[in-house]
Amino acid sequence: MKLKALTAMAALLVAPAAFAGGADDDTLVINGEIEMTTKADAPEHMEGTGIDQVISGWHFRADETQQIQMDDFENQGMIFVDQAINTWNTAEGSAGQSCADCHNDPESMAGVTATYPKWNEDAGEVRTVQMQVNDCRVNRMGAEPWPYDAAPAINMEALIASQSRGMPVDVAIDGPAAETWEQGKDIYYTRYGQLELACASCHEENYGNYIRADHLSQGQINGFPTYRLKNAKLNGAHSRFKGCVRDTRAETFATGSPEFVALELYVKSRGNGLSVEGPSVRN
Repeated sequence: MKLKALTAMAALLVAPAAFAGGADDDTLVINGEIEMTTKADAPEHMEGTGIDQVISGWHFRADETQQIQMDDFENQGMIFVDQAINTWNTAEGSAGQSCADCHNDPESMAGVTATYPKWNEDAGEVRTVQMQVNDCRVNRMGAEPWPYDAAPAINMEALIASQSRGMPVDVAIDGPAAETWEQGKDIYYTRYGQLELACASCHEENYGNYIRADHLSQGQINGFPTYRLKNAKLNGAHSRFKGCVRDTRAETFATGSPEFVALELYVKSRGNGLSVEGPSVRN
């Protein structure tokens, strides 16, 4: 009886009666010079989903929130990017090396975020940006790995993402990455928890509607890491996944888990063609 009641509650939360009118038609240009593609034709693999256009979450935020992202002086996420620049130039570990010793300036990371997660042939696995950074820390610097989505890790991911702003997301989902992508797709459409909700329940079937006071987006992650006004810090995609699964009243996967790596690959691929925005600003 209790499960049925909760399921009914979930249905009410995403009911069409809460329709909000969808995305706006504003244009995102950062610092008056970096033009962003925030709407694009849906990738071919999304045929049959009912979505023919992919839309950045920026379009589902209030004007005041949108404006913060348009200026790096207003975007609080850039504070953490500055912190990561200091880390980039700091030697750590037994090798006494810094990121800069191998990669020179952070600008050398241009294009990285646009293609991650991606298959790593040597490791025989799909890796996220944070996984690759930790590989460098352990095997090149002789330093301790950062816990997944911990402050230094997410700050560094934001620095790397900021070098690709305006570039189109283009993650590969074929070849050796295909199996992980299929796993992520399965997770995306699986209903979890007492509320029996899947990622698709909100972000495919009901984007543009309201759930409580939140204007549902397509759940695109081209803007991650994102600075959330709600908790006044940078947030990683895996932490956002964890929060969503938890909100279904389910036991959730861990940040950095194979399940969330697979889900990140799948969700990122749904935004192929959108610009990298990280660090973005959201509620």
